[in-house]
Amino acid sequence: MTAALVLFRRDLRLADNPALTAACAAHTQILPVFIHDADEAAAGTDDSWAEGAASRWWLHHSLSSLQDQWQNRRAHLHLRQGETLTVLLELIQQSGAQAVYWNRLYEPAAIARDTRIKAALRGQGIEVHSHAAALWSEPWQIRTQQGDAYRVFTPYWRNLRSHLHADTPLSEPNAAEWLILPESLPLSALGLLPPIRWDSGLAQTWQPGEKGAHEMLEVFCDDAINDYAQARDVPSRHGTSRLSPHLHFGEISPRQIHFALQQHAERVDTRRRPDIEPYLRELGWREFAHYLLYHFPHTPAANFNPRFDDFKWAPADEAKLTRWQQGRTGIPLVDAGMRELWHTGWMHNRVRMIVASFLTKNLRQHWLHGARWFWDTLVDADLANNTLGWQWVAGCGADAAPYFRVFNPVTQAKKFDPQGIYLRRWLPELADAPLDLLHEPWKDSALLRRSGYPALMIDLAASRQDALTTYQSMREH
Repeated sequence: MTAALVLFRRDLRLADNPALTAACAAHTQILPVFIHDADEAAAGTDDSWAEGAASRWWLHHSLSSLQDQWQNRRAHLHLRQGETLTVLLELIQQSGAQAVYWNRLYEPAAIARDTRIKAALRGQGIEVHSHAAALWSEPWQIRTQQGDAYRVFTPYWRNLRSHLHADTPLSEPNAAEWLILPESLPLSALGLLPPIRWDSGLAQTWQPGEKGAHEMLEVFCDDAINDYAQARDVPSRHGTSRLSPHLHFGEISPRQIHFALQQHAERVDTRRRPDIEPYLRELGWREFAHYLLYHFPHTPAANFNPRFDDFKWAPADEAKLTRWQQGRTGIPLVDAGMRELWHTGWMHNRVRMIVASFLTKNLRQHWLHGARWFWDTLVDADLANNTLGWQWVAGCGADAAPYFRVFNPVTQAKKFDPQGIYLRRWLPELADAPLDLLHEPWKDSALLRRSGYPALMIDLAASRQDALTTYQSMREH
């Protein structure tokens, strides 16, 4: 009989889990393990990307769900806390394991840690097997014809898409014996939940875990995929998949989603068959984000486009940042988005672009201020996606929006929330405002006094022009 450890990280699922499947196929005894190391939790190159509060909340409940799944199998997810290599060596000694299996992560700090651990374990005669589970394609597999890394999404996606097929995902594996060792920590000992319970809105909105991920996918197939191309831009609708936090924590895989969407498309009437390509393309952007982070690991803290190193950001203004964070800018769509974020740990993607544009262009605050706030408050906080998104809006990233594009939050609200459904939901003080004033409440000082809604913190037209002037100055320099 041979034994193996399976180290869970951000692959908190049993089905379509390559590391778990491979271990069960090669060994008779399997010990499932999750090790929490607060000192290793930083995803970037420094501790500024340590786990955010919303991510820690999700991780707690995802682990709780996974523990329930193991208990239903008369098994146990072994929880430990400490430096990963040290704990692994202790568990290997206690279990007699000859091998360790895990699924790969792609952030700079994770790659460095895994490389170090793999070398140390192999140096002691322990087999180490890493597998691909989070992405369709490994970041080093897709190259230009010249052998370089892509810097623009469309040719990257064209290359990747040509290799994608709706393959059947792996089923849940079985082991001859699931090992159970003493001294597993209770989940509460990991200290993931906030000491001051501000998380009621998150609990009302989400069901972390593999079961919740697949239920969300079913809702998406039933309610949204048929008109996804149009509905995804409407923040008042459940028109997007909302699978991003489940994907980040590995409760579901891109392969499972692709397969389910293809199955759904084949079941419905051919005359109404949904076009799943726009959504697959959005998953392609997720792949591209991880691809860029792998090839350009400095970008979580530095501009992808070095020309922007000379850009004249405004001095950091704590008062302005606080108003933006609290949804008190006086601009309804920006404030609604920021309040949705605080309450649910999530924000509609179009609104994310608008609040990011306002911070980086109208307020000219450095994109890192926004990236760090999103990192702490989003349940789907992901270093690759966060970096790509903020640099794209700021104009300094790969395949970025033209530097001169400044989203107008008023016209965006009128176009994508014309009846004010989204605004009224998240701005209750303006719930009774006439529609024409709901989008521009600063036009009626009596409405502001009566409602308590804040006055406009900055002139949109003037701040847009200041941003364009600064961008042009950088370009000329």
